[in-house]
Amino acid sequence: MNNDEFTTWIELHYDELLAVLGAKRAMELETFIAWAAAPNTPMVSVIKPFDKKTATVGNGVMVALAASSRAQVDTIYRKAMELGAKDEGAPGPRGDNFYAGYFRDLDGNKLNAFFMG
Repeated sequence: MNNDEFTTWIELHYDELLAVLGAKRAMELETFIAWAAAPNTPMVSVIKPFDKKTATVGNGVMVALAASSRAQVDTIYRKAMELGAKDEGAPGPRGDNFYAGYFRDLDGNKLNAFFMG
């Protein structure tokens, strides 16, 4: 993926998806973009591989996005589906006090949105 494709893909997908959590771009260079909801909070980043080889999906790797409510989990999940993500488990309770929805982005990376409580 060249720089123009990388930027376009990011703008169309992660900018909108992470905005549901109140996150916006916190850092941006030619090789990566990172989002955060506020200074000194955890970030989500998309990075071009340093070795310049094709990025691959890690088996057993998942990014978990903390939501402020079950409704926000539902909103994040719906936004992901709207942006072309693949369903990996619709939002719902998963045991006591854990509510989550799972999906894969267009590259196959697995994410979930969750709320505890």
